[in-house]
Amino acid sequence: MQIPLEEIRKIRIEKVKKLRDIGINPYPEKSTRTHENKTLVDNFKKYEGKKVTIVGRIMSWREHGAIIFSHIQDFSGKIQLIIRKGVISPTSKKDQTIGWEILKLLDIGDHIQATGILTKSKTGEVSVEVFKLRIIAKAIRPLPYKWVGIKDPEFRLRRRYLEFAMNPEKREMFVRKSKFWREAREFMTSKGFIEVETPILEHVTGGADAKPFVTYHEALNERFYLRISSELYQKRLIGGGFEKIFVLGPNFRNEGIDDEHLQEFYQLEYYWAYSDINDTIQLTKELYRYLAEKVYGRTKFTYKVYTFDLADEWEVIDFVEAMEDRFKVDIINDPVEKLLDVVKRKNIEITGKINRNRIADNLWKLIRKEISGPASLINVPKFLSPLAKSKEDNPLITSRFQPIIAGTEVGNGYSELNDPLEQYKRFKEQQALREKGDEEAHMMDIDFVEMLEYGMPPCSSLGFSERLFWILEGVTAREGTLFPQMKYHLDETTKKIYGIKENPILRKKPHI
Repeated sequence: MQIPLEEIRKIRIEKVKKLRDIGINPYPEKSTRTHENKTLVDNFKKYEGKKVTIVGRIMSWREHGAIIFSHIQDFSGKIQLIIRKGVISPTSKKDQTIGWEILKLLDIGDHIQATGILTKSKTGEVSVEVFKLRIIAKAIRPLPYKWVGIKDPEFRLRRRYLEFAMNPEKREMFVRKSKFWREAREFMTSKGFIEVETPILEHVTGGADAKPFVTYHEALNERFYLRISSELYQKRLIGGGFEKIFVLGPNFRNEGIDDEHLQEFYQLEYYWAYSDINDTIQLTKELYRYLAEKVYGRTKFTYKVYTFDLADEWEVIDFVEAMEDRFKVDIINDPVEKLLDVVKRKNIEITGKINRNRIADNLWKLIRKEISGPASLINVPKFLSPLAKSKEDNPLITSRFQPIIAGTEVGNGYSELNDPLEQYKRFKEQQALREKGDEEAHMMDIDFVEMLEYGMPPCSSLGFSERLFWILEGVTAREGTLFPQMKYHLDETTKKIYGIKENPILRKKPHI
């Protein structure tokens, strides 16, 4: 019969008290180690017979009379400890050591420091024959049972620290994620780009079709938005004389949650003066191939039902032609009523304000889902691209590019609009949509228009988020994020332990 968590916790808290009574600090400030566990396991011959000090979390504990076998785990991996009665040092307040007689105060989950001689057990397992043991962090809650694991995905995502403790291989994905962004930085720097910072709190937010998060600045007594993109501030820098810049950091979009979307996500966005969309298309292909090869050592991947190779020639898809071929509509000139007929026939549910923009976006998603890629979407209509430069031979079409893989967009690039009068006109059109209820339409940004009036050179850009990483990994957005946003929740056991009657989080939507 499994002991209730509350009882286990009480027993372990009593052990904390007993350790303190003996004079042993169960949470010392300092710990020491000479080697990582994996280093000793992988290089046994080099360190055999030598004194070593290692640290880690106790993951197993097997008692056999006067000998105990245990495994401890640090970030690098596991190693076995052999603890013998008569060999291990006695309990000492001065040295803060744990002797044989109080080993019962240790539990699986505790972090310990062990000093001993590197050897092998009778079964040939690399081990440390311990002669000095210290506790460096006492766990008062038990780890999940290894053979049961963490099956509830909600529990697992709320307590990622337990998932990583029990399944170290899960940590490896986030080691790769760190490398993914490190290599992205390296690539951009090698091409002459410099990394800059732009505000996260903005008076006016823009750069994407998205609903922003709203907050309040007490000192200034003004409403602010969390940025949905770094675009408009980077273009201010281009106007100020910077030529090749990028931002890597979080963006925030107050939208729905699914396998490809989270409200907080990391994105790299660059701006390149004196270049056009064709330059950006070529640089994007090179960047994506570089990331795939550096992080994974390959360019071919499978995600869900899609298989794609980033080293292949990229298919070119014309937005307007694709709409005409699939739905027999002129997405730019046909009346909204005709487009709505297609929406109804395809049983598409459009949330929010229904207009040409939202209809076109939702119809395109049906086409996009059938594309494995890699592909380049081009010739996106102006009404969907308020910040992109129009083509000289057709002002209703923009020089916009979106890389497509695995049925989704994994980036967004423009030849940037730098005509201040045209930009002001488009902002007014977007503002009119906002006033009619479209919360994803762009806001009027007068300060940005003023910058353009001083002159911004031709430039192109690309923004891509960690969605590219999720797809290369073959995981969902939440799985590919260390701590994804979730509804606040306290289970009944936790409430009971801490004497909480209600969740201490305000549920009511604030008025800012």
